[in-house]
Amino acid sequence: MENKILQAIEGLKNDFNHKFDVLAEKVDNQGNQISTLAEKVDNQGNQIKENTQILKALEHLAQVDKAEHDKMSFNIAEISGEIKAIRKDLSNVEIITASNWGDLARLKAVK
Repeated sequence: MENKILQAIEGLKNDFNHKFDVLAEKVDNQGNQISTLAEKVDNQGNQIKENTQILKALEHLAQVDKAEHDKMSFNIAEISGEIKAIRKDLSNVEIITASNWGDLARLKAVK
């Protein structure tokens, strides 16, 4: 009878050891999965930092381009105003030249 009890206890012990080994293996696998996930999170964090730096550089370039664009718009407006003034001056020169030609014609007619 004692042998049967010992065998039953031995069977329970073996069953317990087997289940414990299976559990230990599962815990190890989950630990590996957690390590893999942590590594992926670290990689994503590094990628986010790199993307942030790139984004900041692009934002800076956009600001520089906008400043240059605004400066060009100002220069174009200034040049446009100068061209209008030159056209007005040229028109006045044409009027004065025509008047001078008229004066010359009158002077020639007086001779």
